[in-house]
Amino acid sequence: MDKVDCIVIGAGVVGLAVARKLAQSGRDVLVVETNPAIGMETSSRNSEVIHAGIYYPAGSLKARLCVAGRDALYAYCAERAVGHRRCGKLIVASSEPQNSMLAAVLAHAHANGCREVEALSAEEARRLEPALACTAALSSPMTGIIDSHAYMLALQADAEHAGALFAFDSRVTGGHAGADGVVLQVRAGDGAEIELEAAGVVNCAGLHAPDTARLIGGLDDGTVPTAYFAKGNYYSLAGKAPFSRLIYPVPEPGGLGVHLTLDLGGQARFGPDVEWLDPAGGPIDYAVDPGRADRFYREIRGYWPQLPDGALQPAYSGVRPKISGPGAAAADFLFASHRNPHYLGLYGIESPGLTASLAIADHVGGLLRPRS
Repeated sequence: MDKVDCIVIGAGVVGLAVARKLAQSGRDVLVVETNPAIGMETSSRNSEVIHAGIYYPAGSLKARLCVAGRDALYAYCAERAVGHRRCGKLIVASSEPQNSMLAAVLAHAHANGCREVEALSAEEARRLEPALACTAALSSPMTGIIDSHAYMLALQADAEHAGALFAFDSRVTGGHAGADGVVLQVRAGDGAEIELEAAGVVNCAGLHAPDTARLIGGLDDGTVPTAYFAKGNYYSLAGKAPFSRLIYPVPEPGGLGVHLTLDLGGQARFGPDVEWLDPAGGPIDYAVDPGRADRFYREIRGYWPQLPDGALQPAYSGVRPKISGPGAAAADFLFASHRNPHYLGLYGIESPGLTASLAIADHVGGLLRPRS
């Protein structure tokens, strides 16, 4: 049996940030990843937005780690020359009844320390974005966009430079958490079965984190959360959008509504919507149904009435790793040991997980049992 100090399960953006943090703190780290490369699931299928920390309940982990992570991420991108732009965004009400919803969002933002967020009248918003239709808006100047793949490559390089090793095409198939550490069974891409004993295991498996925890005996199964999958579909815009900022409607249950984001090349895309999936339904179908475009046109025209017919084309989709289901209040990030000091599971790390990734890594560093 091979012995290692720390095993990080999953090489998405959060797993990479955690591996970097642990390796730079002097821990010997092995990252075990099912896929053949980094960031091939949720981390590569998102809006690539750097969130300001506006929406989340005051004092929640999402709120605190998003704001801390946002500041750390901007600094990291500048230091490591990772492509990004602090373009700002407008959150818009499309009817008078939605104005009170904006007021609630503004109160959340200020409670979370985002004092730079300010209310705008419809006229003030249109002076910033003349093509916009709204009854009121909020301005969030700290919101931005990022090249998420370049960011993940930088995290991987930092982790490897600090000594972390990566095992791709490697799947955790079982294990046991005991008093002295965690033993994992891992199946490599060539079919070889190996056992690894670690003083600490951090489960950053994203969509598969709850199922992975249930493969490990010795953990308190009753405290492992239930996984819920919320697919988000995106459409790209044919032609150039007349906006320089991101445009968001007021939030909706399960997500932030069909919003307009921009990539670093100026290409506009819209999404995500919310399509609940059965986590036990087999392989995820990431295809975007063209028939869902009707709803996109309807919602987008609430804030951009001049959206041309036929301008939307299916782009890509992603799946949010939720731990609260349809109709339930959004769950906070969850960090759980399940009564074993050598194990830490990260659950429900959906948006703003990318923005918060560096702060999440710092938080994990403070929770994981020190090397004896």
